[in-house]
Amino acid sequence: MTVPARTFGFVEWFRQGEYERVEDALAGMAAAKATQLRTHLSWAEFYSPGGPEWFDWLIPKLGVAFDLLPCIHYTPPSLSRTGKSSGPPRRLLDYADFVDVILTRYGRHFTHIELWNEPNNLLDWDFTVDHEWLLFCEMIGAAAHWAQERGWKTVLGGPCPFDPNWLELMGQRGVLAKFSAVGLHGFPGTWDSADGSWQGWAEHHREMRRILDRHNPAAEVWITEAGYSTWRHDELGQLRQFLDLLEVPADRLYWYSWQDLAPEVAVQEGHFFDQRHYHLGVVDPAGRQKLLARALTEGGVAKARALSSLAAPSVARPSRPITILGGAGFIGANLAESLLKEGREVLVVDNFSRPGVERNLDWLKREHGERVHVAAVDLRDRQTTAEVVADAGAVFHLAAQVAVTTSLVDPFHDFAVNAQGTLNVLEGLRRTGRKVPAIFASTNKVYGGLEDVAMVEGAEAYAPADAAIRENGIGEWRNLDFCTPYGCSKGVADQYVLDYAKSYGLPTAVLRMSCIYGPRQFGTEDQGWVAHFLIRALRGEPITIYGDGKQVRDILHVADAVAAYRLLLDNIERISGRAFNLGGGPANAVSLRTVLREIERIAGRPLDLSYGDWRQGDQLYFVADTRKLTDTLGWQARTAWREGLDDLARWLQTGEGPVPATGAALAEDAPRHRVPA
Repeated sequence: MTVPARTFGFVEWFRQGEYERVEDALAGMAAAKATQLRTHLSWAEFYSPGGPEWFDWLIPKLGVAFDLLPCIHYTPPSLSRTGKSSGPPRRLLDYADFVDVILTRYGRHFTHIELWNEPNNLLDWDFTVDHEWLLFCEMIGAAAHWAQERGWKTVLGGPCPFDPNWLELMGQRGVLAKFSAVGLHGFPGTWDSADGSWQGWAEHHREMRRILDRHNPAAEVWITEAGYSTWRHDELGQLRQFLDLLEVPADRLYWYSWQDLAPEVAVQEGHFFDQRHYHLGVVDPAGRQKLLARALTEGGVAKARALSSLAAPSVARPSRPITILGGAGFIGANLAESLLKEGREVLVVDNFSRPGVERNLDWLKREHGERVHVAAVDLRDRQTTAEVVADAGAVFHLAAQVAVTTSLVDPFHDFAVNAQGTLNVLEGLRRTGRKVPAIFASTNKVYGGLEDVAMVEGAEAYAPADAAIRENGIGEWRNLDFCTPYGCSKGVADQYVLDYAKSYGLPTAVLRMSCIYGPRQFGTEDQGWVAHFLIRALRGEPITIYGDGKQVRDILHVADAVAAYRLLLDNIERISGRAFNLGGGPANAVSLRTVLREIERIAGRPLDLSYGDWRQGDQLYFVADTRKLTDTLGWQARTAWREGLDDLARWLQTGEGPVPATGAALAEDAPRHRVPA
């Protein structure tokens, strides 16, 4: 017998004028398989300028898309005994009258109506002027009675924090008898557990059920707010709390919330809470999906369960594993595979924030089973970072915010991940008291934009005017010249890694990478351009080139990159404290136009190309001079770039990657443009 999937909804408060955000949120929540939506219908906002027009647009829009539960709360200050929205109205029946207005105006869009929000919370109901909740009981009882008389079912706002004594009081006063359902709120791991008041969903649900059975056995228990803040960057923790919620035998479940609050948004009447309140969404303020939203969108609750199981830590971690930070990412997964094939124990550390990483981890677990150990850690959390490297035999540090574009939008985030995160790693290693080898993935962006290097523009590509650079590329001899926040954060990390070898004797080394590509890469427009172009070409989707396409990079197959990382670790004692360039070198130096022509051959169809403005920090030319790495360790790039592209294309079409195994045909009416010759 197939057990029906558990339905769930989201809680989302919308502010007046957020028309575009409403449309985006509705589309996102529907894609995440939600069927219900709880939102507020503020009495105070309704009677503010533009209020009726806003709710006339909002409520029908929400009611068409979801099974809607409006929560009617917040007294208009002009009617409040305290002059605030949390105060009781001077005339208590005014609330019932407003409920009547709402039922008449919007009632066709919902079957249940929630009366007030968190009435035992001082910010929502000022019990300092209503010590025994006598005013509340009179106000809410009258409104509930009238709503039921008119044919709607009623939901009592849930207490937060959970308070059985308050609920019992509502039962003794006869309030519970007037409601079809009663709300239950809880935020385990965010506030409740920290305050010591949280006893677990099962216990609070049982306690609530016992109270209702005494006063209104027919009433249902609805979890109207449950959430987990990712303020410590624990997206996997949020996903697991959501899955725990689905096990609660409540009659309805609402997850709080869909989207993080922007930092400038006051929560209620000018109150700005601590940062935990601003990270409760499953997408961030810019709309980026966190792990839970991504899992629900890609495969619903089943995908979320699979990911939770996949990322479960081992019962017994091995002593001294090879620890790969960012180990579920593109290079990290390939590096892990190389080590695992030799029988090594590998600890994969990842925060699972990048789409595609769960596929890479699934592949590693399928192929290598119990020798793949997993820790869901974000390097911005200093304590957990120190814990995860404490037993490491060696560390490959590949975890990063990897896009220049993202760094320009949010430099604080970029710095916290790349610079502060790396310092957390180094300090964690120093605290072990052992000489743990650490290899860091840096970038060619530490050399700046190369604006001082004179270029000659050809028909197909840019080339340096200097013959020596043209022949060998840019070497480690070049001064560091950080540009863009990404270049700065990676450059800072690069230098800290090298200095910890000098200052503390840690055996560290750095690889300053050019463009790495290959299997297990889920490239995007912002990072991983070779895979991104090939993915879109095989799908028959358009490709945007920023600039003129003549910019040159030395692309390197991931197998050659993995070989370099392995060589550095094997020789760490003699190369500690040194940085090396890592790229395809002059033999694999190609312009974007040249790569696109080859991709057109692989796809077997013309490409749909368009051109955009140059992007900040984009170098006209970067080719790594890798002679230092070759002379020191004997490393060479062994995969020619055309051969490497074919290899990537084969993987992309196996079904493991983001392209269907059969590929995708271009639409007949799609505009087609040949790559310029």
